[in-house]
Amino acid sequence: MVRSVGQRRVTGEAVDPRVAGLRSAVARLRRELAAHRVDFADREIAEDELAALDAMAAGAPEVWRLRRGLLLVAGSLGSVSALSQALTGVRHAVELFDPPGPPSPR
Repeated sequence: MVRSVGQRRVTGEAVDPRVAGLRSAVARLRRELAAHRVDFADREIAEDELAALDAMAAGAPEVWRLRRGLLLVAGSLGSVSALSQALTGVRHAVELFDPPGPPSPR
């Protein structure tokens, strides 16, 4: 069977939209980091941790591991403002995995 680029096989399994969002956000940040040619000390840490976040999303991610990975990425990117929007996207995607909090008092 021949498929076009970008076309996926339908398997009948539902994909958790949080996982899809996380993988998309991580992929965007990885692309932008690869395109960012300015060298900085912790670039390798950011790249490794983004790969780990992507791998975690493929399974059943644990919130504490996602948050730890996010902190490592954010810390390693430091103040690279060119990547701030993509990093914010990863943060928002990780936050979707947080368990709902207690009801707010009225």
